[in-house]
Amino acid sequence: MGTEITLDVGSVSLTYSKNFCGIDHGSLFQEQDRKRVRGKQIDYDYFEETGKSPVAMEMALSRPLKDVVPRLQLLGFSLERVKREYERTAEAWREERRSLADDEQEPLPDLMSFDEFRQFVTRHPLRSLDETFVSGTGKANEASVRGRFNNEGITARLPRYSPFDFQAYSERTYFGELVNIMHPYSVMRLLAECKANEDDEVIWHYGPLVDAGWANESDFVPNARRTETFLVATEGSSDAHILKHAFGLLRPEIADFFRFIDVSESHPFPGTGNLLKFAEGLAKIDVHNQVVFLFDNDAEGFDAHRRLSNRLLPVNMRAIMLPELDRFRAFRARGPEGVSETDINRRAAAIECYLDLDAGGFPPAQVLWTNYKREVKAYQGSLEHKESYIKEFLRQTPDTLSAGSYDASKINTALDALVSECSSIAAATRNPTA
Repeated sequence: MGTEITLDVGSVSLTYSKNFCGIDHGSLFQEQDRKRVRGKQIDYDYFEETGKSPVAMEMALSRPLKDVVPRLQLLGFSLERVKREYERTAEAWREERRSLADDEQEPLPDLMSFDEFRQFVTRHPLRSLDETFVSGTGKANEASVRGRFNNEGITARLPRYSPFDFQAYSERTYFGELVNIMHPYSVMRLLAECKANEDDEVIWHYGPLVDAGWANESDFVPNARRTETFLVATEGSSDAHILKHAFGLLRPEIADFFRFIDVSESHPFPGTGNLLKFAEGLAKIDVHNQVVFLFDNDAEGFDAHRRLSNRLLPVNMRAIMLPELDRFRAFRARGPEGVSETDINRRAAAIECYLDLDAGGFPPAQVLWTNYKREVKAYQGSLEHKESYIKEFLRQTPDTLSAGSYDASKINTALDALVSECSSIAAATRNPTA
């Protein structure tokens, strides 16, 4: 009979292989997702009778669907991408049906729009579907398996629907057959749109395959693959340290997708001007890595970002600036005429300004105006005592954040902007026609 391996969501199989690993799904998981899972292929009576342990066969990579979604986004599976894929799938199905049609055949059904399909998927939470195994053949058994999906007036409007291709054994598995018509990650992304599915486990159960000798546990490696990661190039070494620590604290579920230039000794391209030259150089030599050039939200960063944005960067590269914030529109600043509150967006908001400037018991935060940038007709400013704010942030732990003693809202906003841009790159590079 062989040994099966599947990628399941709530007992619905999205991929299937027998006697070999099949599709590599490691990028959906992290090492902490390696755990024991009860499996349908495991004869628990045998283990109970012999006193042996089923641990090896129970090993799997398993993670709640809601925690897989951020990783799907960084793999390029946004809802917009899913919509385009569905529309291509529907059109391909129409073309196939037209090519097989004859003069006496009934008109083609009006296929669901993407919005209708999305509503169909989310209207039926997986846990609400009957998973009772129905054995035997015949119309009565097939009707029992179809359950609430017996109305062909609805199911016939689904791309790839066929009343004759029948593999399901329960209402839940039949629903899986109806909706599993695209890339499995696209289907998973749609299933996640149903809030009731969020806590369902995404399971890649490899234990039986390893136990049967068809694979080794070392074949099932979690974390983003190198080609799926993003190199974040920053203006200085402190930016890299801050962002790396921020991902570890605030976004550990996707931290493995982000790499930073090695600044353990010194930054190889320090300063705004050098980062701009580095970006221009990488673009010219057609580097295939996914790269984001991150500039500060100050006068120099704004100027460099504007200049780089005027160049046509490859699809795998983006230039972004730290986001402008309303909280920076009335910020203490010191210049020749004394201290006043002013807007420091595009003028003095380097990454240190996105830290908690009230933590650590330091004096009130303020920037110091330095030089005038003629290119953008604005003064450049710098946060005073910025090293102190950096050290305070690098001391933070998950415990201090959960205790509410540190305000990470601003740096969280910066991470939001970076993750959004990287998701956009992924959708463009790994799915160029999607």
